[in-house]
Amino acid sequence: MRHGRGNVPRVRIVVCVKHVPDIQSDRTLGADGRVVRDGGDGTLNELDENALEAALTLAEASGGEVVALTVGPDDAVDAVRKGLQMGADEAVHVLDDAIAGSDAVGTARVLAAAITRIGADAPVDLVVTGMAGLDGLTSLLPTALAALLDVPALPLAAEVSLDGTTVRVRRNLDHASEVLEAALPALVSVTDQANEPRYPNFKGIMAARKKPVTTLTLSDLGLAASDVGLAGARTQVVEAAARPAREDRVLINDQGDAGTQLAAYLVENQLA
Repeated sequence: MRHGRGNVPRVRIVVCVKHVPDIQSDRTLGADGRVVRDGGDGTLNELDENALEAALTLAEASGGEVVALTVGPDDAVDAVRKGLQMGADEAVHVLDDAIAGSDAVGTARVLAAAITRIGADAPVDLVVTGMAGLDGLTSLLPTALAALLDVPALPLAAEVSLDGTTVRVRRNLDHASEVLEAALPALVSVTDQANEPRYPNFKGIMAARKKPVTTLTLSDLGLAASDVGLAGARTQVVEAAARPAREDRVLINDQGDAGTQLAAYLVENQLA
């Protein structure tokens, strides 16, 4: 860690971002049980925009730097390009056909190796992720990644701040809030309550065009194909089927008495 403005520690932050199918589109699983991702309607995972905003805000306060990191096929590069447009200083894309089919643990394994590689140039002080990927919604990756990096995990942060070499987060629980802190290096995952992500402006979009995206393969990271993909997956989709259409719906044509009809329905079916 170096010193930035006013002797404030200058942090180097890696933000993990993901390219996911548009959640408004029709999503399906292929015969192999994997999400079909070739519809051409992919986008940056919305929750990762909150992660980018959190990292950029922390880095701006100290004159630090942000590296956007993604793992995925060719079009996944759009995720880190969006990060560059928002203000990230560097972008890294891990691209290797053998990664296809990786589960959360396999993906964490690739990300951990990539972060270690990034840290070889200058130490990584903080890793920031979104709380979940909207394609799977497992929320498994942040803690799995922290375990592989052997750093403290502070997940589901609604607020994050730095105090010297300490990261502090606030988490909102059902009936209370709690504050957690840990010494850097550490990993934080943020929720959509953490901030309002900025929109890339024209200057940022133009500047992003001049910033290169570093592409890494499994070989560059010292990983074998058997460590990732379907071969290294600890989970497997055994069977999947489309949800059947509901046949027990009751539609009410509101003529001003919809509330009365609803109340009568609830009473009749012993739901009230």
